[in-house]
Amino acid sequence: MNDTSPDRTEQELREALEALAGGVRAAPDAYRTARGDWVRRERRRRVVLAVLIAVVFTLATLIGLWVLNQAPSEPGVIFSGLGNPAASGGIVSTPT
Repeated sequence: MNDTSPDRTEQELREALEALAGGVRAAPDAYRTARGDWVRRERRRRVVLAVLIAVVFTLATLIGLWVLNQAPSEPGVIFSGLGNPAASGGIVSTPT
């Protein structure tokens, strides 16, 4: 007689999986090795991120200093030192 009830199928499947899982043996230090690898990768990621931040900050500072150094050294219209005649109560005239 061929019994194909769901209980029998489930029981056979459970036995097969238990037999398969019973043959698997983990290495004694598998967790320690995996955790060590993870810690190493995390440390490397943090170091790379810190170096990248330092490089970007240094480049931004150097570019900013270079741009400021490119400004003309002679006084311009804004920084002429003459002051604003309208603000001091003087008469503003336009050149003709």
